[in-house]
Amino acid sequence: MQECFIDMNHKDIEKGQPAFLLAQLGAHAASRFAEHLAPLELTPPDAGILRLLRVAAGISQQELSTKLQIHPSRLVAILDNLEKRRLVERKPNANDRRLYSLHLTKNGGEILERIGRIAREHQDALLAALSAEEREQLTGLLHRIADQQGLARGVHPGYQRLGKHK
Repeated sequence: MQECFIDMNHKDIEKGQPAFLLAQLGAHAASRFAEHLAPLELTPPDAGILRLLRVAAGISQQELSTKLQIHPSRLVAILDNLEKRRLVERKPNANDRRLYSLHLTKNGGEILERIGRIAREHQDALLAALSAEEREQLTGLLHRIADQQGLARGVHPGYQRLGKHK
């Protein structure tokens, strides 16, 4: 009886389970991206925040915390580190003096260009087995799944776990 169970699982593994494959590739891709960012002394969350600040310059810390669904105290720690490295600056909000607006510095913009090159090289290496047409098809399918799951485009769900106690 146990042999049959082992054979069935082996066949399932050989056939491939899409959810498992997505998780496997996602973990692999995240790990490799983190390795590529390490020489810049940045983490994937740092890179994601810098990218969002380019798109949403002047966003408040509260708005960014809400958008990322990240615990505000954890965001403050990340922003403090990025500000200390002169990649991000906080400026008083023109509409509400209680808030700070977040902006990339010149250094932040330059490092974001390097992150962009790293991300493109990472993506090309990860998807090397696919043609351009297959990459477009895969992207479309993944967007459909992400939308159906209610995931915010451009926001990694891993931010939600940052700063939470285990």
